[in-house]
Amino acid sequence: MRRLIASTFVSLDGIMQAPGGPEEDPTGGFMLGGWMFAYPDESMDISAAGFDGKNRELVLGRRTYEIFEAYWPYQAGDNSTANTLNAAKKHVASRTLQTLHWKNSTLLEGDVVSAIDSLKAQAGPDLQIIGSGNLIQTLEAGSLIDEYNVWTFPVVLGRGKRLFSETARPSALRLVRSRISSTGVVMSTYVPDGDIKTGSFPSAEPSKKELARRKRMANEVW
Repeated sequence: MRRLIASTFVSLDGIMQAPGGPEEDPTGGFMLGGWMFAYPDESMDISAAGFDGKNRELVLGRRTYEIFEAYWPYQAGDNSTANTLNAAKKHVASRTLQTLHWKNSTLLEGDVVSAIDSLKAQAGPDLQIIGSGNLIQTLEAGSLIDEYNVWTFPVVLGRGKRLFSETARPSALRLVRSRISSTGVVMSTYVPDGDIKTGSFPSAEPSKKELARRKRMANEVW
């Protein structure tokens, strides 16, 4: 079975909306589009984290697909990221789109969780989600995501679309890789690690055994 990998940029407070530019996604009155602009450096390997879709098939939500479709096909022929994304096979989750104009794109049919589960069972390269916050939330709730590449930028945005919402399925993650760019971006990779393990710290109140020990010591002193 092939893996489903999600890669996204987020602010310190978990916002993933419109990292690339002011016009990318202003829905909900979001005014801070392009918030990652000042931070990229040479240590950021977008290919290793799947952001260029190299050697993978893409899984995209409607909004991310529309943003990509309006931009990447029109970039210069020597743009390696554009070439990789344009050539990749793309699976698009949408209830409203009827026609896709970006080459190598097909609409997912029926329930998206069942459709992705079926894709994972097929032979082929790993599946890569880029952006697509609503889709990530749906597939996280369905326990279908096998790896998260989360790049956390040192900004606080306050409002906007979040990577995880209050409807997220509670679960534990295990950090498998992490690096920090010269500009303070934390590039982390997580994999699912089962259920959350809860517990409690020892009570501040002394136990009966401890009280007896203190009483014995007091008696020995006096």
